Amino acid sequence: MPKDFLSVADWTAEEIFSMLGRAQSLRRLHAQGERPQTLQGRTLAMYFEKPSLRTHVTFEAGMAQLGGHAVLLRPEKVGIGTRESPRDVARNLSRWVDVLMARTFSHSLVEQLAEEATIPIINGLTDLLHPCQAMADLQTMAAEQDPRRATLVYIGDGNNMANSLLLLSSVIGMNFRLATPESHRPSTRVRRQAETLAKASGASLSWTKDPVEAVRGADFIYTDTWTSMGQEEEAEWRRELFAGYQVNASLLLQAPDAFVMHCLPAHRGEEITSDVLDGPRSLVYEQAENRLHAQKAILERLILGPSAD
Repeated sequence: MPKDFLSVADWTAEEIFSMLGRAQSLRRLHAQGERPQTLQGRTLAMYFEKPSLRTHVTFEAGMAQLGGHAVLLRPEKVGIGTRESPRDVARNLSRWVDVLMARTFSHSLVEQLAEEATIPIINGLTDLLHPCQAMADLQTMAAEQDPRRATLVYIGDGNNMANSLLLLSSVIGMNFRLATPESHRPSTRVRRQAETLAKASGASLSWTKDPVEAVRGADFIYTDTWTSMGQEEEAEWRRELFAGYQVNASLLLQAPDAFVMHCLPAHRGEEITSDVLDGPRSLVYEQAENRLHAQKAILERLILGPSAD
């Protein structure tokens, strides 16, 4: 079992589905008003370089609901790379807390922290990957059908979310289609890893520039903002580049049975229209709710081991 949760690709399909099962149980218990105190006396440190609503609230609330405690770390207070090295921060935190969740720009930083720390490190989002969101997405899709028999279509920028869904599909054997301009396909590093994993799992991976072609026969249609954090200066030309990749009512006519997904925050009227985001086929707020339970399952798994599932 991996020490850390940096990428879904570090875990086997069996391990991922085991965590999924626990996340589903935790959601049911939560709905019944039950809060298993499995992490009583445990402490999570949360380091944020980027703004956050869902990641911050769900990790802190999740830790509290399991009987533990969360400590917020701000970059201007910690000073990783300026005041202290990643090595020293990781080694200090390893002596004080049970797990560290880091939300950073650089993916290499969370890799450095994981290399130096003796405690588990969770990737709360980097410019390369967003594995915690992918686990919540898996839980959301599994509530509708077996994801291993589903076709997931991602429309828009080949960003950290596209990377994570590509890897998740490759690990579990889900069909994945990507519709994006060739200039914005997922990173070469991620594509190569996904192709290797897909050979073992039987996942079908495909890419097209045409979103209409991509969504035909889809079970789930996923999109994300065209301009991610740190790319604000590119917003205008990104709107022009991705203008044909909007998830709207017209596009959904090509996939009449598909559900719609978005990791939020959404730029309504850009990558997705409000009528679709708020419509009857939207799973967006289910995804947001499942962040809480998927992350509780991840925390339990890393701190307590496989017996937590």
